[in-house]
Amino acid sequence: MLRIAIVGCGKISDAHATAILANKNCRIVGVCDQEELMARQFKERFPVDGTYDDLDGLLEKAQPEVVHITTPPQSHFAIAKRCLNKGCHVYIEKPFTVSTAEAIELINLAEATGLKLTAGHDDQFSPVARRLRTLVNSGYLGGLPVHMESYYCYEMSGAYANALLGDRQHWVRNLPGQLLHNIISHGIARIAEYLQTESPEVIAHGFTSPNLRALGENDIIDELRVIISENKSTTAFFTFSSQIRPSLHQFRIYGNQNGLIIDQDNQTLIRLRGKRYPSYAENFIPPLSFSRQYLSNLVYNARLFMTRNFHVKAGMRWLIESFYGAIVDGKPLPITYREIILTSRIMDSIFEQLRPQKRI
Repeated sequence: MLRIAIVGCGKISDAHATAILANKNCRIVGVCDQEELMARQFKERFPVDGTYDDLDGLLEKAQPEVVHITTPPQSHFAIAKRCLNKGCHVYIEKPFTVSTAEAIELINLAEATGLKLTAGHDDQFSPVARRLRTLVNSGYLGGLPVHMESYYCYEMSGAYANALLGDRQHWVRNLPGQLLHNIISHGIARIAEYLQTESPEVIAHGFTSPNLRALGENDIIDELRVIISENKSTTAFFTFSSQIRPSLHQFRIYGNQNGLIIDQDNQTLIRLRGKRYPSYAENFIPPLSFSRQYLSNLVYNARLFMTRNFHVKAGMRWLIESFYGAIVDGKPLPITYREIILTSRIMDSIFEQLRPQKRI
């Protein structure tokens, strides 16, 4: 029975608890939040052995084997370091840390102590993302990716956005990349998984949308376009937008033979045939193929739904179970340390380029 603890009892912690408790071999031995009321309310929603308002008390009294960190990103490094030094494996919500230097230090510490880390890039493990990975690994693209496109949009509405726009002291504003820093790692991680080099060239352009400027907001960048390039090899585009409609969460990957497109929101996977059909057949056969593929996606998703495997955070459940499998059974980590560092390195480069743009 794995002894699990959660540090940070905000909204995302509920998803973690649900995924943890779906595993019968796990027990939540404690939750911790600086606001004691948050921890007590969490215990009212989930079966938890104890609540704490300080990390040392949690680690010493609850003695967890695994700690999930779901606090604001600025605190990830310090909390994870203390947990590792206490002998705990650590799951860190995205973004992993606020800098590549912090990410490397944590990974080095984990390797030195024989412990394991993972990052909360759960979108990479949704049912449709796992299907795409299987096809890529089977050679469907015809070799290494030639080009990728990742779209990760965010609608500036709802409680989170309203709190951010209305509070000039909101913790998101103090991140190096502000709003982008707290969101884009999902979309960047998709690209990082398939890059071969350690330090690709990154060209970033960002700006505050007319919509936000009309609201009197001039500090937060909510439109971002990025070109990522490996030396004479794979290229990628990354797009973040608060204005694009429909709000996209897509990933496209092209090889020298075929391509693939996944839509995270619709949970659809479309295969793109690289070879063209002769003459007018190109105008008729592809639409028929696409319609059949969408119908197949519908049937696949319906089967998942009927078997109760189609919930919103299915990717998180899979990621958590895989991480626990790496801890208990010695299986490979679901996300390599190389991918975690590369995702962080690309994000660092983006934010470094946006700072002078923002001054202009």
